[in-house]
Amino acid sequence: MWVACAAAFAAGAVVGVPGTARAAATVPVPESVSPVVRTASRVGAVPASQQLTVQVWLTPDMTGAAAFADAVATPGNAEFHHYLGPHAYTARFGPSSAHVTAVARWLASRGLTQVHADSGRDYVSATGPVVKVQSAFRVRIDEYRVQDANGRPAVARSNDREVSVPSSLASDVLGVTGLSSLPPTVPRAAASSAPGPRAQATKAPTCSGYWAQHVQAFRPAYQGLTKAALPVCGYSADQIRAAYGATWTDTGKGQTVALTEDEAPTAMFQTLTDYAKASHLPAPKRSQFRQVQSGKACAAPSASRRTAQSPAVDDEAEMDSEALYAMAPDADQLMVVGQGCDEDQALLNAALAVLTGSGGRPSASIVSNSWQIPLGVVPARTVHAIDVRAAAEGVGMYFASGDTPGLTVTDSDPYAVAVGGTSLGIGAARNRVFETGWSDDYGSLDKGKWTDLGVSGGGGGTSADYGQPSYQKGVVPASMSRVRVGKRVVTGRAVPDIAADGDPDTGMLTGYIESTSNGKPGPYHTMPNAGTSLACPLIAGLVADAQQGRRSAFGFIDPLLYHLAGTHAFHDALPVTASTPQQDHGAYVADDGSAGLDVFDSQERSYTGQVTAKGYDTMTGVGTPNGAAFIAGLRAGGG
Repeated sequence: MWVACAAAFAAGAVVGVPGTARAAATVPVPESVSPVVRTASRVGAVPASQQLTVQVWLTPDMTGAAAFADAVATPGNAEFHHYLGPHAYTARFGPSSAHVTAVARWLASRGLTQVHADSGRDYVSATGPVVKVQSAFRVRIDEYRVQDANGRPAVARSNDREVSVPSSLASDVLGVTGLSSLPPTVPRAAASSAPGPRAQATKAPTCSGYWAQHVQAFRPAYQGLTKAALPVCGYSADQIRAAYGATWTDTGKGQTVALTEDEAPTAMFQTLTDYAKASHLPAPKRSQFRQVQSGKACAAPSASRRTAQSPAVDDEAEMDSEALYAMAPDADQLMVVGQGCDEDQALLNAALAVLTGSGGRPSASIVSNSWQIPLGVVPARTVHAIDVRAAAEGVGMYFASGDTPGLTVTDSDPYAVAVGGTSLGIGAARNRVFETGWSDDYGSLDKGKWTDLGVSGGGGGTSADYGQPSYQKGVVPASMSRVRVGKRVVTGRAVPDIAADGDPDTGMLTGYIESTSNGKPGPYHTMPNAGTSLACPLIAGLVADAQQGRRSAFGFIDPLLYHLAGTHAFHDALPVTASTPQQDHGAYVADDGSAGLDVFDSQERSYTGQVTAKGYDTMTGVGTPNGAAFIAGLRAGGG
């Protein structure tokens, strides 16, 4: 008997897919088809001979593993910081060898080849032509007309329905990845609207070197405002370090931070060296940076085919590395570039590779994940299994909360440290002018008339899938922890946990190197960058600073963060009010003949359910790091 994972499709046969008219589903393996497919326009079938590599993710002893993870992450518990190595975790909580063998034999029986399990028994991988993958999982794999992460038309591959597996294996399977090449529904980074210091060709400034260096008056008024500061040209490392109190005593020495990516940068170590020089930071040592690959590249192109011009630069990896270096210049960096048949599979592979490490120990104790996977695109249980393994091994998994209001599958997990974004004003003397939740309402000015184009900002909210974890009780207000599920109101996991600068109007100056026409690295270029993709490595760097010289890694720090809530360890990011100086209410954006205004800390209910408030809030969590007090607080509670 086969177990189909979507009752809506179980009763009907699909033309060209053998065996899809079998019995209705009884035990689901949920979230194995993207909701994008429901409304996307089908272009045509994927060639039957095209090779795909799929990963069938396996079910560990989640109850036992989560209990252990709670124990090792909770100060005062007898098991506090008594972590397991990768092999020990697999032996104690991983799927049995018999379960792995059963899944592997089934895949092989369906004509798939290169069948093998990863070293941690987290998944079984198999390769085969589309026609055999379709038959094995009782789906049809087609191409669909979609939008890429930046809203441009693209054509991508996806299964048309949720997968089916034998009922005898259903309890062993968390989910399946590799069938789809659909792009994420939100961008993984936010480029600043400021043109940067090298792009100013006109006499009138379009950005500032520090907050409110230049202020623009305008008419008519927009939301009661008649003037606003220009966006920053990109804060320097020195400015960001001052805002969050980074010191030259604690620099991350002896710590390894992993950066997970899905694309390899050009000449990353040279880029980092050039960044350090431009930022007046010590030069990195060659031994401080290492780049590795994980997973298996798909035989067919894994990216969606765009039908519009690609962006000039994808500098996600460079920004991650440089932001981390700015905060922890002595930490070792391990950049893990994942591979797979789709972007999500590649990124999950990268994260998991850090945890399996050498077998005896993980490859890093801090993992910065400047990406997000939208809800419903991959099984939440797959992400949950990775995060629980990380906590049990003493590895902190830091996830960007996303660059659009709402939740993602990666930030809402209770064992992830979700990093939100702020709008940050740094003055001429490197002083903190203001910091509030990143939620910008953009008004466009055309021919003397304003048009409200909606809100952009960092992700957050309250999960309807995960109940409130014990560490949030007494800290998260009831108004922010309750969510309606059907006719019931439940208390859920609130996001984010902590935050740092993420607004494109107050972003950071980073740089990149592109290959020249002869394939050699070109010169170093700078540009302002932002997003929760920036906030995540900034936080990871400060945690590495705090972890310097400790006997054991902090691991999963959410219980400790919430224990420190309301103390001097954090700056409380506060809402914009009527008493806030007008130039600090927003940023006037003028470039390429257009003009507009980003109004900070917008809490319009038609666009976002998040709020900025005193204490915990769903824009910035418990707040942003307060330098030495943050480091001291983590050390006092983290051993």
